[in-house]
Formats: sequence, structure tokens, C-alpha cells
Amino acid sequence: MSIDFSKATGIHDDALRLRAERTKVLASNVANVSTPGYQARDIDFAASLRSALGSGDGFVDDLPLDTGGQDLMYRVPYHPAQDGNTVELGVEQAAFAQNAMEFQTSLTFVNMKLKGLAKAISGQ
Repeated sequence: MSIDFSKATGIHDDALRLRAERTKVLASNVANVSTPGYQARDIDFAASLRSALGSGDGFVDDLPLDTGGQDLMYRVPYHPAQDGNTVELGVEQAAFAQNAMEFQTSLTFVNMKLKGLAKAISGQ
């Protein structure tokens, strides 16, 4: 009998994939803070996760970052720059830190679940 780890970890494996993609988007925003005309992007995490879970396959595919996929949205700046750049460093750093914390939370949960399964398998 085999163990289906995707059922054991719930939605956290998909959440980790999506958080990793969001990290790439936020890092791109920070890297382009001084690029004139650069438009800050972000992922609606909740909507993307609902979409992935509603698709039936339970897997978050790589987001089409270069095609402007439906899951990738433009961020509306609080104080737009004159050069057309919409990246606000403080906002991006806060979003990046929150995303990293939530990634670590999901990773910790998956780790705890897998350790519990290992104990159950070994009979402890």
C-alpha cells in the first residue's frame, strides 16, 4: 500500500509552489525599483490558490510571468513616480517579508506532518 503525500499535506504543497512564484514576482519588483516605466506586479494569492484547487488537478502550474497571465496583476502605487515606475520599495519589502513568513509557516506545517507520518510508519 502506498502513501499519497499530497493528501497528507493538504493544500500546503500547492501553497508552497505559489508562494515561491510570488517571491519571484516580488523580487523582480524590488530589482526594478529604479527602472523608469517599470510596472510593479503581484499575485492574488487567495484567488490563485482557489483557482488551482478548483481546477481539479490540485497542482499550481508555473504562472505565465512574461505573458501577463490572469493571476498576475499590476500593483496600484500609493505615490506614483514621475518616471512612470510604480514600485514602492517599502511596500515591496513588506510584501516580500510577509510572503517569506507565510512560506516558512507552510513549510513548517508540511515538515511536522511528514515527521508525524514517519513516526506512525515506524510504529512510535
